Amino acid sequence: MFVDMFRRYAVALVLASLLMSLAGTAVAAPPANSRAAQHAQVLEHWTPARMAAATPRDFVLDAQRGLIPAAKPSAPGGGKKTTTTGSSWTKNGAIDRVSGKVYFEMGGSGYICSGAVVNDTRSDVSLVLTAAHCAYDQANNSFATNWMFIPDFDAAPSYSCGATVYGCWTAQALVVDSGFATAGGFNAQATRHDYAFAVVGAGGDNLAQLDGTVGSFAIQFSGVSSRNTLYAFGYPAAGKYQGSDLTYCAGKIGTDPYNSGNTWSMACDMTGGSSGGPWLASFNENTGVGILSSLNSYGYSGIRNMYGPKFNDNTQATFTSADATTTNAIVPVAP
Repeated sequence: MFVDMFRRYAVALVLASLLMSLAGTAVAAPPANSRAAQHAQVLEHWTPARMAAATPRDFVLDAQRGLIPAAKPSAPGGGKKTTTTGSSWTKNGAIDRVSGKVYFEMGGSGYICSGAVVNDTRSDVSLVLTAAHCAYDQANNSFATNWMFIPDFDAAPSYSCGATVYGCWTAQALVVDSGFATAGGFNAQATRHDYAFAVVGAGGDNLAQLDGTVGSFAIQFSGVSSRNTLYAFGYPAAGKYQGSDLTYCAGKIGTDPYNSGNTWSMACDMTGGSSGGPWLASFNENTGVGILSSLNSYGYSGIRNMYGPKFNDNTQATFTSADATTTNAIVPVAP
């Protein structure tokens, strides 16, 4: 989803690193010159033609392992009223800069997702929150490659990094929860752990620090409950959307009854490409600032809802590991 719509007995996701070390264990960073070379290599890979050809990443699940109930409702459940179920964000503010579009490759194919910059404790790298399915390929048990983030893509949508407002940043490492990496597919277990953090180094036109350039948002791992009002943002690129406009939904959240209430729900019709886009609590429409509290993960065919994971201690452990590594990692490390 971001919400890649589940089609017929299939889950279409919104579509983001084998966690490296024991939680809290720092890994030596590669030489600065190798980081610059890696960054340049990723930028060179994403030619305008490849960027134009990238598509939202969808997963089709085996019906015996999937989330889809035997009989799906044909209309959104819960009767939740929302401010919007999918509108262009035009009020500007910090959300424009802090959120952005994600490009990456899996299995030789190019894909797009969304993400947002997260507060961290480091001065040499920055962290971007996205969906785990935008960072880790369960089919091949491998991390995404050529992972790239473009903040404020909406301001100057372009298939050239040099033509965007802030340029492009690339991942040195991707960090996911083992609950996602070992799920065996995009199933109920995977949805509960569908979050990832990309560790990005210097980028943009001047090889600057990402969070120092565009800002970042705080993240919370508890404190959200049903009936709270959240805002969801992303760059949907399927259906009526074109992937170039920052889009949002807003309203009171509930839970997914077809997933045993283990994930959040929000009335929203964003489509593929919005996966990984942030859900914000305490969001101020005037400043565009909020607290990261979930993200676009998946949806069901025929239901205009978006669903996202419930952040918890596992999410915090994944964040903590990402805040200390420069190597792909899965958290926790298998014994």
